[in-house]
Amino acid sequence: MKLKTKFSKITKASIIIFAFLIACVAYSFIEPYLIDEKTTATNDSDVPQNFVGKKIIFVSDIHNGQYFKRERVADVVRKVNDLNPDIVVLGGDYVYGDRKYIEPCFEELAKLKAKMGIFGVTGNHDEWEDHDLTVKSMKKAGITVLSDRAEWLKIDKDKIKIAGIDWYSTSEPDIGPLIEDAGENDFVILVSHTPDFAEKLKTSKIDLMLSGHTHGGQVTFFGLWAPYLPSQYGQKYRTGVIKDDKTTVLISNGIGSMLLPIRFFARPQINIIILGKE
Repeated sequence: MKLKTKFSKITKASIIIFAFLIACVAYSFIEPYLIDEKTTATNDSDVPQNFVGKKIIFVSDIHNGQYFKRERVADVVRKVNDLNPDIVVLGGDYVYGDRKYIEPCFEELAKLKAKMGIFGVTGNHDEWEDHDLTVKSMKKAGITVLSDRAEWLKIDKDKIKIAGIDWYSTSEPDIGPLIEDAGENDFVILVSHTPDFAEKLKTSKIDLMLSGHTHGGQVTFFGLWAPYLPSQYGQKYRTGVIKDDKTTVLISNGIGSMLLPIRFFARPQINIIILGKE
């Protein structure tokens, strides 16, 4: 009788654990559709007065492809436009798996609207699929390509600088020429697909760095830890706002996914950055 009772308890526990695991797996296929609109306010004395309150929308890692169809790209565009951005920044990795997705993706991204412009860099998947076609499609879509270049944005006499670097795998980009005309008191944004570049910075002129690439871990242990991250620095640049010695880095979870269309406690994100002053 005691043996039967013990066996019954083990069976019930096994059923509960099995049901929990099935629920987790099912949820992991649902989470990619639960886009989080995450707001971050800067608090930086370098933000000029005319830019205080301006809204930057940052979107990265769309990965338009087999699992993230064009219709979902269009939905992201609608969500961004509904936020009425002043500036839109795109963090690279627009497609996944095949160059045939590049042009359709940018036909949708061409519908983005922002008062002061739309800017973007390329990522590793853009490099692997077709970098030249990606850049060509970005330009055709009206996106200012920040491929190792920078732009000043001005409101009357006030200005901020936005710079960007291409994905790098062998040689590291030199951002010196991009910011040589910026002073220590200017507000400078750097867009780098990979957040690891923050470790390479040799200047304190960069006030805010915007990155993606890590997908927030994509599949995590309840948002606390990810078994795999494409970073040399462990969990440091998994997600969120990281303050380094040289700059502040905002790492987006991105929009799409890799390998399988799943996420677990790493919800896709549209990042909303409100410029504020100390």
